[in-house]
Amino acid sequence: MGSPLHTVFEYVLLVVGSLIMAASFNAFLNPNQIASGGVAGVSTIAQHLTGLNPAIIQWGLNIPIFLLALWLLGGQFGLKAAVGSVVFPLCVFITTHIGTPTHNPLLAAVYGGIGVGLGLGIVFRGRGSTGGLGLAAQILHKFSGLSLGFSVAIFDGLVILTSALVFTPENALYALIGLFVTTKTIDIVQLGFNYAKVAFIISEKTDAMRKAILNDLDRGLTELNGHGGYTGESRTVMMVVVKQNEVTRLKTLVRAVDPQAFVILSETNEVLGEGFKRHA
Repeated sequence: MGSPLHTVFEYVLLVVGSLIMAASFNAFLNPNQIASGGVAGVSTIAQHLTGLNPAIIQWGLNIPIFLLALWLLGGQFGLKAAVGSVVFPLCVFITTHIGTPTHNPLLAAVYGGIGVGLGLGIVFRGRGSTGGLGLAAQILHKFSGLSLGFSVAIFDGLVILTSALVFTPENALYALIGLFVTTKTIDIVQLGFNYAKVAFIISEKTDAMRKAILNDLDRGLTELNGHGGYTGESRTVMMVVVKQNEVTRLKTLVRAVDPQAFVILSETNEVLGEGFKRHA
């Protein structure tokens, strides 16, 4: 359990993130009829058909979905999901008359997607939720056996498909752009820009390679025991995590020590520990 101050901070993040999402929705997405998934997208479509304020529509959807999830899935969501289900529509209501900087649908999709992704990323950092179709996807996931990611994609896809029928197919394409930008922005907020690389090195000159990495590159390494699939011989696999700006130095060192070394480089989104990012 976190301290009371930390809990308060998480609720502050929930409110701030909801405000950013709501402002982006009212400034960019809703005025340009871009329904890029979620209850917010449903409210854009429903407003066009009924004339109701999107916040009223969101409350009308969020609260029943939360109660249904509570009944079918139990009390695993806690207070934050309940608060998020109410707070986000409230923020949408408050920012209804924020104004629209652009009526260019491409710009609206990009900037709206960034704003919604930034807000959601902040909410997620506070371990919160804005409820809505995310909870509906968890219900589908539990009772259908589909993966959670695919369940979310189904609901977002249905919203975007409906927007193509209610508005135009072009609007649906802009909604896809907005959804893509939102997803990438959430990743940036959650993981930051500090992408790193993890290298797996197999070399006949293990001792020399170890010394070069430890002393010249000044990076730690982990040695894994492996066996050649063809020869059956024992192999030492060195695992090294380096920052982006150290990749060239690592490759140069490996080539200098053993030009025949086998190296696998792959991207890793977040590294916690000494020499990298501290544990939160």
